[in-house]
Amino acid sequence: MGRTNGCWSRRRFVGALAGAASGLTACASPSRSSSESAPREARASSPESLSPSPTGTPSPSAPAPAPTGPRTLYLGTYTTVEGGGPGIGVARYDTGSGRITGTGTITGLTNPSYLSLHPDGRTLYAVAEHDAGAVTAVRLADRKVLGSRSTGGAGPCHLSVHPGGRWLLSANYASGSVAVHPIDASGALGERRETVTHSRPAPGPGRDGPHAHQFLTAPDGGHVLAVDLGTDTVYSYRLNERTGALTEVAQTHTRPGAGPRHLTFHPGGRYAYLANESDNTVAVCGYDPRSGRLTVGAAQSTGTGPGTSYPAQFLVTANGSFAYLANRGDNSLTRYAVEADGARLRLLDTVPVHGDFPRHIAFSPDGSLLFAANQRSSTVSVFHVNARNGELRLAGKPFASPVAVCALPL
Repeated sequence: MGRTNGCWSRRRFVGALAGAASGLTACASPSRSSSESAPREARASSPESLSPSPTGTPSPSAPAPAPTGPRTLYLGTYTTVEGGGPGIGVARYDTGSGRITGTGTITGLTNPSYLSLHPDGRTLYAVAEHDAGAVTAVRLADRKVLGSRSTGGAGPCHLSVHPGGRWLLSANYASGSVAVHPIDASGALGERRETVTHSRPAPGPGRDGPHAHQFLTAPDGGHVLAVDLGTDTVYSYRLNERTGALTEVAQTHTRPGAGPRHLTFHPGGRYAYLANESDNTVAVCGYDPRSGRLTVGAAQSTGTGPGTSYPAQFLVTANGSFAYLANRGDNSLTRYAVEADGARLRLLDTVPVHGDFPRHIAFSPDGSLLFAANQRSSTVSVFHVNARNGELRLAGKPFASPVAVCALPL
C-alpha cells in the first residue's frame, strides 16, 4: 500500500481489517483539491525510450463492439472498516452518459477488495482480504455465492483467471505468496493446488518481507507473472495446465526500493508497463515469450506534483495507442502516448480524478469509458475517453460507493 517507514504498511492494514472497524490509514500526504477540472500540463516533456533489448489483465487487440443500453458494474470494497460496504456493490451504468445507478449488493463476503470475471462471463471471483486469506466464486445468473477457498496466505489483494478458464491465480500481499485454484465446469473453486512463497531475493530497502501484489497471465499464455512489491521482483512461472503446478523460470529485478505493484501488457505482447508504488515511477519492460523474462527499462516520471504519491495501476487502450496511470496521493490520472509499437511511453498530461486515492481503474468493454474507484472518498469517477487523442473528460458527478477499491464494468 505504501512505504513501511513512518506510516502503516499494508501488512498492518490487513491486520486492522481482520480486527474490524479501524478506519483506512495509508501513507500518502494530503492531496490537491479535486475541484480542478482542466488537465494540467505535463511536468515531464522529454520522452524516455527503451529499445527492444512488458495490474491488470492483457489488453485485447481490438475494441469490443459498442454496447447499447445500461450495463452492469460490480464494485469491490472493504466490509470490516468504518464506512465500509456490506459486500460487492452492484450498479448499472449508461454507456452514453457514463451515469451510474446503484441496484443492490452481493452480501456474505468479507473484504472483497478485488474482482475478476471468468472468460465465459458467468462467474465472478473476489478476494477476501484479511489474515486468513480466501477467494470466493459468485454465480452471476442468480448472484449466488458458490463458496470460498483458502489461499494459504494472508491479505490476498489480486486475482485473475487463466485464459483457459480452468485456473484461478491469486496474490497474497501480506504473506508474499501466490496461489492456484482449479475452477470446475460450474465456475466453483476447488481446493488449492499450489502455493509459492517468494523466499528470494531478500526484501528490498525498508521492507519486512515479500509482498505479492499481482498475479497475471502473459499474452502468449505460456507464462504467468507475479509482481512482488517487497522483493522488487517480477517472477515468471510456467503453469502446468493439467495439474496447476508452478515452475519458476525467470526473475526480473527492478532497482532497489522501486516497489513494483502492477504490470499491464501492450496488446502487441512484446512490451509491458510497470507501475512502481514506492518510488513513484513507471518503466517500460520488454517481454520475451520464449523465456518469460522481462527486461526493465529506465525509470520514468508519473507526471505528479511535489507531494507524496503512489502509482496504483496502468491501463492500455485496445489499439495500443494510449496508456493511463492512477496516482494515489496526487489523486490524478496520467495520460501517456504509446509509441514505437509499444516500446516507448511519452507523458502527455495528468487530470484530476475528482476523488481521493484512486486505487483501481478499468475500461468499459468498448473502451469509451474509464472508471476510477477512489478508496478514501468512497466514490467512483467516470471519464469519457476520446478515441482520437486519448483525452479524458469527466462524465458528471462521481458515484458514491462505500470504500470503493475496485470497479469491474461489464
